[in-house]
Amino acid sequence: MPRTATRSKPTEPHLTEMPNQWMATVRTTGDPNITGGRAFPALYGAVYKLKFTRKKAGLPDFKVLPPRARWPDAHLLPKDQWSAIWGIPIPDDVTDLPQPDPATPVTAELWEYGPVAEVLHLGPYTSEEPTIARLHAFIAEQGLTIAGPHEEEYVTRPQAKAQKTVIRYRVQ
Repeated sequence: MPRTATRSKPTEPHLTEMPNQWMATVRTTGDPNITGGRAFPALYGAVYKLKFTRKKAGLPDFKVLPPRARWPDAHLLPKDQWSAIWGIPIPDDVTDLPQPDPATPVTAELWEYGPVAEVLHLGPYTSEEPTIARLHAFIAEQGLTIAGPHEEEYVTRPQAKAQKTVIRYRVQ
């Protein structure tokens, strides 16, 4: 049984439990600075259209939460070859999503969680490496191993003066 870490502040690595989450997703390959420009409009277009369609139909409303991305091969390949799975949480009962851009399909996908190790990174994406290294060290110190891809949750927009990104791994 892993030790449970006491969470002092979000910028310190910590363990938590997360429920599985249905996500609206877009898959891309390439430099995230380019592919994100295609993924985000498709995701937000689909999720907001879903939100307003549900509202008109009298179905329960939902809050549009910050986007996330999973990086199965980040830092293992050149950046222009990275695979990304971009996602925004959606209600559990959604199986079909509007398609605002047929060239960028949006699908519903279940992201599995359970125990996760995470940390809040403050600053640009280009300066994440020391934060990721601290999180990896924390996972090892807890006697755990990484059980899923590198995941990021974008708490602020890329243009924000002070960028905030949650970096997360499923662990076992």
